[in-house]
Amino acid sequence: MSIDYYNANARTFFDETIQVDMAPLHARFLALLPAESHILDAGCGSGRDARAFLAGGYAVTAFDASPTLAALAAEHCGLSVQVRRFQEIDWQGEFDGIWACASLLHVPLGELPEVLERLAMALKPHGTLYASFKSGQGEREHGGRRFTDLDEAGLAALLATTPAFTELETWTTADQRPGRADER
Repeated sequence: MSIDYYNANARTFFDETIQVDMAPLHARFLALLPAESHILDAGCGSGRDARAFLAGGYAVTAFDASPTLAALAAEHCGLSVQVRRFQEIDWQGEFDGIWACASLLHVPLGELPEVLERLAMALKPHGTLYASFKSGQGEREHGGRRFTDLDEAGLAALLATTPAFTELETWTTADQRPGRADER
């Protein structure tokens, strides 16, 4: 369902997200990584973040589940963007950091523990995962996309199912896209 949405609306999504200033969030994430890290942009969308990480001197691997969006992202960031779903991740100890910005929120709640295990396996020891969700509780469909919303308690409960991860920081921000300041 969400993949179909992004295939049909890839250009609009790309145009709406490509200019969003993520520098403050990038800085918080990158501060936790060693120099010259290898980053996985997991569910890279427009390729905005992959491009920023590349510009910062990082090695970057990127994927998205939408073939149409992956093609736009590849064109934008200059990487070969793989087409795959989170449930298909099979890397082993390759990444210092995984950036999953507003992408894991499309994974059904019941599949998130296994997906987190896959992400943990893809990280090097002491690697860092950045993940963002819409604030709320439960699963919903909105405008052709499915969402898993998590509040702080829901995130803590999810992380408790994945002992490979230790929560370092949790914070709330407003959506930076125009007209979405009320979304957290």
